[in-house]
Amino acid sequence: MVILTGNAHPELAKAICAYLKQPLAETIVTTFPDGETFVKIVSNVRGKDIFIVQPTCPPTNQNLMELLIMVDAARRASASRITAVIPFFGYARQDRKDQPRVPITSKLVANLLTAAGVDRVLTMDLHAQQLQGFFDIPVDHLYALPVVINYLRALKLDNPVVVSPDVGGVKAASAYAQALGADLAIVVKRRVTATDIEPIAVIGEVADRDVIIVDDMTETAGTLVSAAKILQSNGAKSIFACVSHAVLTPLAIERLAKSDIRELICTDSVPVPTTAETRVKVLSIAELLGEGIRRTHDNESISSLFELRKK
Repeated sequence: MVILTGNAHPELAKAICAYLKQPLAETIVTTFPDGETFVKIVSNVRGKDIFIVQPTCPPTNQNLMELLIMVDAARRASASRITAVIPFFGYARQDRKDQPRVPITSKLVANLLTAAGVDRVLTMDLHAQQLQGFFDIPVDHLYALPVVINYLRALKLDNPVVVSPDVGGVKAASAYAQALGADLAIVVKRRVTATDIEPIAVIGEVADRDVIIVDDMTETAGTLVSAAKILQSNGAKSIFACVSHAVLTPLAIERLAKSDIRELICTDSVPVPTTAETRVKVLSIAELLGEGIRRTHDNESISSLFELRKK
């Protein structure tokens, strides 16, 4: 087994290696003055089982290109198998033609990874599970729920209710509600712009209860903050938000600081700014991904990891 990483999230790669008691292979990933990416794998990878840890988070195009070039370098160095470990899969929201003459970019990225030489993909909490079907290679799809649920249980919330901030997130929110033994509610929203959301109504009882808003990711925090506002107006006692991927922009940090959200709970699938003003709690997925890597290398079952969700 050989584990490589680019510049997207080296801290996560190091934490995974610490869990696996495996050294992080030396790799040179630099940028030429004209913006081109250069990669050199210093360690010998001939005949090895390669795992490249690289979330395609902002700067998305740069990190994606690094990943593709690292895959090509490993393939040309005669690696026996290459697994792309992508904790956060960028471009996942561009998964259908919702307007005339627009691309399906997530399918394009899947094609690029396959063409570059990726043999399988290990990822977590895709924006839509159907994205697995965009690949013609095996995709192991992990969930952050086993990592997050223990923290939520430790909060000992009073009569909690899990809230989906939109209709599309009901399935994920339902899984959290079932794991916590909590009720489920839904916020009905209308998107005004790419960064602004207008909540319309709350379906379910939230008055005088601790509320957990569950979503797969947040970027500008518009959905979370607007949902928190209408939940507060409906009598919620305290409001927590829980996302798998906190791709926080400066606008998100500003909004969270002024919002009714007591704490944003997320994973370290992407680098997260953890200044006190953001009220962010970051949970590590290094053990989850490390176990997924180990089982892939040893040809063991990955699906048994999901059994943690039922506890």
